[in-house]
Amino acid sequence: MDQYIIKGGNPLVGEVEIAGAKNAALAILAAAIMTDDTILIENLPDVRDINVLLEAISEIGAKVDRIDRSTVRINGSTIQDISVDYEYIKKIRASYYLLGALLGKYKKAEVPLPGGCNIGSRPIDQHLKGFRALGAQVDIINGAIVAKADQLHGSHIFLDMVSVGATINIMMAASMAPGRTIIENAAREPHVVDVANLLNCMGANIKGAGTDVIRIKGVEKLHGTEYSIIPDQIEAGTFMFAAAATKGDVMVKNVIPKHLEATTAKLEEIGCEVEEFDDAVRVVASKRLRRTHVKTLPYPGYPTDMQPQIAVTLALAQGTSIVTESIFENRFKYADELARMGANIKVEGNTAIIDGVPKLSGARVSAPDLRAGAALVIAGLAAEGITIVDDIVYIQRGYENFEEKLRSLGAEIERVSSEKEIQKFKLRVG
Repeated sequence: MDQYIIKGGNPLVGEVEIAGAKNAALAILAAAIMTDDTILIENLPDVRDINVLLEAISEIGAKVDRIDRSTVRINGSTIQDISVDYEYIKKIRASYYLLGALLGKYKKAEVPLPGGCNIGSRPIDQHLKGFRALGAQVDIINGAIVAKADQLHGSHIFLDMVSVGATINIMMAASMAPGRTIIENAAREPHVVDVANLLNCMGANIKGAGTDVIRIKGVEKLHGTEYSIIPDQIEAGTFMFAAAATKGDVMVKNVIPKHLEATTAKLEEIGCEVEEFDDAVRVVASKRLRRTHVKTLPYPGYPTDMQPQIAVTLALAQGTSIVTESIFENRFKYADELARMGANIKVEGNTAIIDGVPKLSGARVSAPDLRAGAALVIAGLAAEGITIVDDIVYIQRGYENFEEKLRSLGAEIERVSSEKEIQKFKLRVG
């Protein structure tokens, strides 16, 4: 199994280019099969989750033509099968977007219950409630969600909780359901807006994406288009915190600063200088950082996917910080790993109390999930000595060229897969 080996202590300095948003891309790839015309998608991140979903789409019969690393052409006219294989679902949770896409287009879909990162229960009851409101019969049979309808129709749907997945899935199905659909208490995340923009480019009639009320007028059919995915705000935020934790100076390019406001506000609060440009953000950390409190919330609040990264940074800040996780209950599994590196972090329920320490020291740690894995890499970059991060398959699910981008900023990090390579790295870095 691959690991990262890191020699910490170097401030990250330079420029880094951010890839397309993984969470937007997953839903956009599913939406692309909703027409019989060809869809060209650009600025696709080259990460494992995307590649697995493209395989799943290909497996049900769609034509998938990978033009280059960040561009794909999809044609859904040849789809034979509305049943998605469990092999894909257990690898990535977002395969459930094929439910909304297939149900909208073919009025039937069969997708196994999802897998993905183990960060807590992510119930799909809101998705099913939405599909039923649109006129589908939804059952769970042999571990799969089976949805079918003679005819979908518009409906007024109030989500019991803000759910990005449910908002997108219902929006896809409703875009081809005759009549008007209103989704209230809708998620407002940038990738919800991105999916709505793509569907509108395909001929859908969706208004209000980015607010908590989305209005959809169903259309008979969708058509082909070309579309470029928004930059990944979580990848951008990860590099911003890597700059902060290592006392660096990093220009993060190809971003939409508006999407980063919650992250930027916290960085400024703890003592970083943040400079915004049209499509870039520069983060400079020249002195020891200060404590703060943070609570994760749906967008535009502080993102749950940025919670482990700020916790690692606060582990090195002066004073006591409190991090409250209000979205997922299992999001602090990295705390024990961080403690092995000398952090003073205590978890009580959905809260972590962090007493900042002057320095972390390298250790062997294991990535429990995607974002926590990236955060442990940041800890390794900031720590004294050598850190080895196991289970980096999680990290590769969501970060394109992670180690190459970090090396371009001066990090000493390598992907290794044997004891021999570890020894070679240790000899090289002294």
